[in-house]
Amino acid sequence: MKKLYPIKFKPIPQYRIWGGNKLNSILPKNSQMENLGEIWSLSGVSGNISLIENGELAGKNLNEIIEIYREKLLGKRIWDKFGKDFPLLIKFIDAAKPLSVQVHPNDEQAKRLHNSFGKSEMWYIMEAEKNAELIIGFQKGIKKEDYSKHLNSNSLEEILNKVPVAKGDAVYIPAGRVHAIGAGIVLAEIQQTSDITYRIYDYNRIDKDGKKRELHTDLALQAIDFNPIEEIKTPYDSTENQFNKLIHTPYFNTEIFKGDRKIQIEENDEMRIYICTEGKIQFQTKANSTELNSYESLLIPAEIGSCQIIPQENSTLIEVRVP
Repeated sequence: MKKLYPIKFKPIPQYRIWGGNKLNSILPKNSQMENLGEIWSLSGVSGNISLIENGELAGKNLNEIIEIYREKLLGKRIWDKFGKDFPLLIKFIDAAKPLSVQVHPNDEQAKRLHNSFGKSEMWYIMEAEKNAELIIGFQKGIKKEDYSKHLNSNSLEEILNKVPVAKGDAVYIPAGRVHAIGAGIVLAEIQQTSDITYRIYDYNRIDKDGKKRELHTDLALQAIDFNPIEEIKTPYDSTENQFNKLIHTPYFNTEIFKGDRKIQIEENDEMRIYICTEGKIQFQTKANSTELNSYESLLIPAEIGSCQIIPQENSTLIEVRVP
């Protein structure tokens, strides 16, 4: 059995009707595409399983190495809880046009209807054009009957809650919360392993086949949480050259590092995922050195233990752990 090391995966490009061209910069020239809406950086979703890009395990997929290494890769607690079902999905998203207004099911609904995890997610804004905004939930006081009335009269946009955003903003989107990414935004998304989306409203646009995209009105109504939202953007400490708490949820805990000084990560017995949103960073272990560039992610296997993070320039890094 080959010894594990920090693992990078090949990016998986995804066409989207609303996608742009900013993510093409991280793909080989022969893989570039129009309307490149998403890069799946680390995925265990069926049909889109990530392939290892670096080192002796290059060419093997995520499921294969989970089967081979088990708790050595994931850590005993994560392996005991999830087994072969990798719990997280890491994406980069380029919204040149607005996404559909949508909602995702929670664990109970997703298991019952789709035999899947639910889909709670978070966004970290990497780029935002002037006046860029997100849709997060409804305006205050909107109830289920108000929603149904506006949906039926094709006036849903009137009750959506629009939130201006800028680079560095962080937002948690629990399952059940209506949301959409507006035009002119590039972000990193961390979520449960799920590809289940219920579209509510799609601006009556036409896809490349000349058809309107399917809406999922009834399923969405079962999923939507109409409770008021207390906090949309998550405030966090930006103290340089250390990891600061970002967003902690039942599904993933994230910390953020901004700076240019090296930092030692102490020994740990569970996997960690690192996402570089800006700059360039070297990860140095006892036996290996791996470079992580912007728009890339890295999986540090549980058995590796400690490592040193060495920014090559002023960088931003998000650490992701499974709670």
